[in-house]
Amino acid sequence: MKKGISILIVVLAILAIFAGWYIGIRNKLVKYDEEVAAQWSQVESNYQRRNDLIGNLVKTVQGAADFERSTYREITEARANANSIKLDASDLTEENIQAYQAAQDRLGQALNRTIAVTVENYPQLTATQNFRDLQVQLEGTENRINVARENFNGSVRRYNTAIRQFPSNIVAAMANFEKRGYFKSVAGAETAPDVQFDFN
Repeated sequence: MKKGISILIVVLAILAIFAGWYIGIRNKLVKYDEEVAAQWSQVESNYQRRNDLIGNLVKTVQGAADFERSTYREITEARANANSIKLDASDLTEENIQAYQAAQDRLGQALNRTIAVTVENYPQLTATQNFRDLQVQLEGTENRINVARENFNGSVRRYNTAIRQFPSNIVAAMANFEKRGYFKSVAGAETAPDVQFDFN
C-alpha cells in the first residue's frame, strides 16, 4: 500500500512540475503575443495620425492655392484605399502586413508628390506659417511611424524567437501559437529618391 502511495505521489509531483512548466511558458508566449498586438496598435495609431493630418494639409493648400484636380483625386483615392485595408492584430501574416503597408506607402507617396507640387508651383506657400507647421507635423508623424514599425518588428522578433526555441516550441505547437509577419521595406527603398525643385 505504501509503495502505491509513493508512486502516486511521484506521478502527481511530475504532473505538477510539467503543469507548472507548461503554464509558465504559455504565459510568457501570451505576454509576447499581446506585446505584438499592442505594438501593432501603435503602428495603426500613427498611420491614423498621418491620415488625419492629410485633411489639414489639403485644407491649408486649398486655402492658399488652386491645385490641379488630379492631385486632389490622387490623395483622396490613396487615402480611401489606405483606410479600406483593416488588419486585425490576430491576423498579422507577412502577406496581410505587405498589403497594409503597400496601401499606406501609396498614400505616403501621393502626399509627398503633393508637397513637392505645392513647393514647385507655389513657392510662396512655404513662407506661410501654417504650411511650415504642417510640414513639421507630417515629418514628425513619419518619424513616429518609423519608430512604431521598428518597435513592432522588435516585438515580432521576440515572439517568433520564443515560439521557435526549445522547449517553448513544444508549448507553442500544443497551444497553436503561429508565427507573425514583419514589416519590410518596399522594393527600391534602398535607393535614395531624386528630389528636384523647379522654381521657374
